[in-house]
Amino acid sequence: MTGRALILAILIMLAMTPQLRAEEAAAQEEEGSVITFWPLFDYRTSPAENYRNLSILGPLFKFQKKGETSDTAIRPLFYRTENRSDGAASNEYLYPLASSETWPDGSYFQVLKLFQKRDAKTGGDEERDRGTMLFPFYISGKSAKYGPYVSVFPFYGDIYERFWRDEYHYLLFPFYGRTVKKGTETRNFLYPFFSIIRGDKESGWQFWPLYGQSEKEGVYRRRFALWPVYFSEESGLDTDSPTESFHLFPLYTSSESRKRSERHYLWPFFGSVSDRANQLEERDYFWPFAVTIRGEARNLNRFLPFYSEDRRKERLKRWYLWPLYSHEELNGESFRQERDRVLFFLYSDNLETWTRDGAQRRRVALWPLLTYRSDERGVKTFTFPAPVEPVLNKEGIEKNWAPLWRIYVQKWNDAGDSAVSFLWNLYWHESRNDDLAYEFFPFVSYRSEKRGTEFAFLKGLVRYRENDATKKVQFLWLPFGIEWNKKPDGKGRNRNDEPGSNP
Repeated sequence: MTGRALILAILIMLAMTPQLRAEEAAAQEEEGSVITFWPLFDYRTSPAENYRNLSILGPLFKFQKKGETSDTAIRPLFYRTENRSDGAASNEYLYPLASSETWPDGSYFQVLKLFQKRDAKTGGDEERDRGTMLFPFYISGKSAKYGPYVSVFPFYGDIYERFWRDEYHYLLFPFYGRTVKKGTETRNFLYPFFSIIRGDKESGWQFWPLYGQSEKEGVYRRRFALWPVYFSEESGLDTDSPTESFHLFPLYTSSESRKRSERHYLWPFFGSVSDRANQLEERDYFWPFAVTIRGEARNLNRFLPFYSEDRRKERLKRWYLWPLYSHEELNGESFRQERDRVLFFLYSDNLETWTRDGAQRRRVALWPLLTYRSDERGVKTFTFPAPVEPVLNKEGIEKNWAPLWRIYVQKWNDAGDSAVSFLWNLYWHESRNDDLAYEFFPFVSYRSEKRGTEFAFLKGLVRYRENDATKKVQFLWLPFGIEWNKKPDGKGRNRNDEPGSNP
């Protein structure tokens, strides 16, 4: 906000202070109140739901409280959600750039997942899990089995129980490194060219890509030459279905076991698979475009781009003129899902049904125009436009970015309640039970509730209020006006009643 705009906002608020104070006093006895001056601020309360929301400059600033949860937003730079009941809070910074979480026993912070810092209680009062990572340059942490570790890449490092290995050790990478996984130790020199493998009844070495071999007695044997041209392996020797594999890339590959046979020619284009364990037969005529699978658990006919049908026990997926149109189904005992798509994310219709209780959830998106959602409670939401949501259906997009470009939002339910916002409440409309309120700033505003009706022109240049007992007219934004009582029949004022000025 510029300095002039800020001064203007303050002057307007000062000019409206008498009116705001009067409305605030009345609001304490009401079910809710709305105070707006577009686009500077929009303040709404609902004491029955313990709800308050203040928006400043449209969607840019948001301060909301609902029950024990409060939200603070400076879009798109910052969004914070805090829950007072459990002391937990989450912060997002220019989503998805960075985020942080705090709770009574710990905290976590990350930037693009490349920088991460955590500090959490794991056991007793003195036991904590602390770690810092600036991938790949600095990594520190503590392993329950091995203790604390530090890695300063590429100079020196020890890492335990991370990145799919039990241990990592290196010195002046790639000159020397050592990894351990399930008792198998691999030493690398000038990674990935030369390595030595050692373990319990296990040994091997490689000079990549020329030649390499390794073997574990009674478990596996493998070797390669001119990688990836030649590769052979015997695996699962300690199982009831050992496998023999042979690759002469790309001319021919094979894999043979008691449960499965596989052959490919000019890999991966042509081949066949006989999966005896799952009773499946696959034929690849020109993978992935022409493929068939036959079996009890799965049947596939794929002739892309014309047609594809993949049918499994609980799943069905069809393509017509790929990637023009697809249809997907999931049919479980308690959950069912149907999804139709046109050109992947150009159009998507996703319907989810919980069959036991009949609850449904639906989401329709047409890029870049609109989204439509219906949740389990029957609340429907329509938004326009939608330049990102059809592609990235993420909560972070919904909170941090989408309100900035949504010029029209409408919500409604089956009971007839509805709410509409156009241009961030330049025009808004709310209807609940017998209550109705709307405003088109600055020209007209209207509110009708059980306690009465109010109509205002130019934010109070002329204001008319009516309830069961009185009528009142105010002019020129003044906090007082002309008020008179209704006749007993409600059609006018009593003869002895005289107009008066009341604050």
